[in-house]
Amino acid sequence: MPPPVDIVKVAIEWPGANAQLIEMDQKRPLSSIIREVCDGWSLSGSEQFALRYADGPQLYITEQSRGDIKNGTILRLAISPARAARQLLERIQSHSIDARLEALKELAKLSADPTFAAEFINMEGIGTLARLVESGTHFGEMLAFTLTAFLELMDHGIVSWDLISISFIKQIAGYVNQPMVDVSILQRSLAILESMVLNSHSLYHRVAQEITVGQLIGHLQVSNKEIQTYAIALINALFLKAPEDRRQEMASTLAQKHLRSIILNHVIRGNRPIKAEMAHQLYVLQVLTFNLLEERMMTKMDPNDQAQRDIIFELRRIAFDGESDPTGTEKRKATYTKDYKMLGFTNHVNPAVDFTQTPPGMLALDNMLYLAKVHQDTYIRIVLENSSREDKHECPFGRCAIELTRMLCEILQVGELPNEGCNDYHPMFFTHDRAWEEFFCVCIQLLNKTWKEMRATAEDFNKVMQVVREQITRALAMKPSSIDQLKNKLRGLNYSEILRLRQSERMSQDDFHSPPIIELRERIQPEILELIKQQRLNRLCEGSCFRKLGNRRRQEKFWFCRLSLNHKVLHYGDLDESPQGEVPFELLSDKIPVSDIKSVLTGKDCPHMKEKSALKQNKEVLELAFSVLYDPDETLNFVAPNKYEYCIWTDGLCALLGREMGSDLTRSDLDTLISMEMKLRLLDLENITIPEAPPPVPKEPSSYNFTYNYS
Repeated sequence: MPPPVDIVKVAIEWPGANAQLIEMDQKRPLSSIIREVCDGWSLSGSEQFALRYADGPQLYITEQSRGDIKNGTILRLAISPARAARQLLERIQSHSIDARLEALKELAKLSADPTFAAEFINMEGIGTLARLVESGTHFGEMLAFTLTAFLELMDHGIVSWDLISISFIKQIAGYVNQPMVDVSILQRSLAILESMVLNSHSLYHRVAQEITVGQLIGHLQVSNKEIQTYAIALINALFLKAPEDRRQEMASTLAQKHLRSIILNHVIRGNRPIKAEMAHQLYVLQVLTFNLLEERMMTKMDPNDQAQRDIIFELRRIAFDGESDPTGTEKRKATYTKDYKMLGFTNHVNPAVDFTQTPPGMLALDNMLYLAKVHQDTYIRIVLENSSREDKHECPFGRCAIELTRMLCEILQVGELPNEGCNDYHPMFFTHDRAWEEFFCVCIQLLNKTWKEMRATAEDFNKVMQVVREQITRALAMKPSSIDQLKNKLRGLNYSEILRLRQSERMSQDDFHSPPIIELRERIQPEILELIKQQRLNRLCEGSCFRKLGNRRRQEKFWFCRLSLNHKVLHYGDLDESPQGEVPFELLSDKIPVSDIKSVLTGKDCPHMKEKSALKQNKEVLELAFSVLYDPDETLNFVAPNKYEYCIWTDGLCALLGREMGSDLTRSDLDTLISMEMKLRLLDLENITIPEAPPPVPKEPSSYNFTYNYS
């Protein structure tokens, strides 16, 4: 008979004594169990004790968290959180430096525990730590442990950041602005300032007054990757929280300080590989930089504004005149309508009307003017080349430039907030001070080239734009490292190549539709599905690393999950850092029997997505979320690192439970593998040697069916 579901068998340790093996009744009050354990070792005052996990983060066990205890868990009897908080609060104020150092070291470790943190904060512990920092008497390891404890305590969200004093901010900013400071102190100081900026509007202004952008950029030129990451994170936080009227000013300052080239040379092209957190911060900086274009993108042109109309006059002048227009010349004005038509504007009389739709608004005009002035020969060639074609094949430069600008804004998500968990930065955008404009110039030449390759007419405009979008997105997916490399990638993605790729992909989806081929496909499918199922289960046995995401500041905390080789148990546990390769089962302290798993939830149905419904949920995170629901009404929550891992795990878990694998990846793999197998089998059929036979009796042509032995 299986044990009752409310009974868990655990081992409890106490220093200097043999461990107690007990059956813990989850229905009994925790205090009653602790009293019984204390009696077993003849310890009095059971209310002064508590239970903690012996492994991993060693968190305190409470009535709310006791449901996470599994059979075979090793626990430890420890002093209660309140008692520990009181003792540490006294010890960190000791006159003995050694005693204070040991206390702060222990406090830095315990502060991550929410139960302990609540007790310590209730005893005004954060105020005590703040005063220790403000005093300026702590240095080296002692200061590093103090800052670590402070940051961990604040990250629990129990105390508002708005309560932080100005003197504390000045002291922390001082560590960042100092030319020589201990790495651990600098790292924690940068993290504290980032949290201040992100969590308090009022503190943003105070931090912005204390921190010099030049000093932050200086921290990017060091060899320590962690310092570089925290420095960019703080720059991003200041950028993100800055008032709209300050962002352009801040961007100009960063440009003057050569932020882009420093990131390119010291981070992207540095000696060490870029980790996930750094990739995310580079992506955030890329998004925030492109979001500076949003104001122009959403600004309509005023057809009556002479200054704005002068820009259009300049486009016409560069293309057709070569020198300044004589003012007040009626003859010249009469030719404007013809010239604007040759420039490809929709409204030949007043092309300003073409820029009244947002997006892309005035941003399109800015792009066109940049091309005309910086790449003048290219601009003139495109305009004159199309103006000399037959009318039905001319590529309307103005209309194309406007639509292309709108398309690029959509592809690069201009105006949207960064997605948590996204690392999709493009190195090439850090290789040029005017990366957006240069990107446009490359793409408008691509559009003109594709138009010619397609021999398009005005009726084909939307088709051409669809092909160009595909060319650009495919090239970006290859992550070109420079603008020149982007050009090379696009050269290889001409219209003929796009047609070939489409045909190849269509073949994998459609293949043949004759009855024999359909029959062959149906016979092959179960075999291929079983193959895919085994591949998914093998990947689950290898395991995957997941990053912990929460309401707290972004930080590198990981956990790993893998399936046992006999497919009967899910093993999981916390890790200090992202693993390099497979993690042994022995290091994964928690487990779930597969027989206890009831279902797999995805997306917004996941409990950890519902809990955050009050916050702005990024669509990307929502699409990567899934949960394992197991007895008794418990969940193990995941956020996959990417779409591929999401499909692998959700498919694998469904296969484990005997349910249908329904991800896009499975459908794609199924189509691809079936097509490959069909081609191989049909090739075998074609190579069969047919023995000679008498010539058939001539008859009317007809369609022939064939059958094939698949066994």
